[in-house]
Amino acid sequence: MTGEVCNIGTKERRRRRLLGFVALTVGVALAFLLVVFQAPRLFRLVIFFPLWIAGLGLLQAREKT
Repeated sequence: MTGEVCNIGTKERRRRRLLGFVALTVGVALAFLLVVFQAPRLFRLVIFFPLWIAGLGLLQAREKT
């Protein structure tokens, strides 16, 4: 099979890429604030969720799925 299967269109890829960048920005800013304010390590696990969403959005936009 040489053809590439694309499950989402250009508009949806753009939306997922934007979601990925926004979630990445939120995750990095949240991590920075938690470190600066010396939050307990357990609270720092909160950054997992925005970074996970960022990864999903950016990978889905790149892979067109």
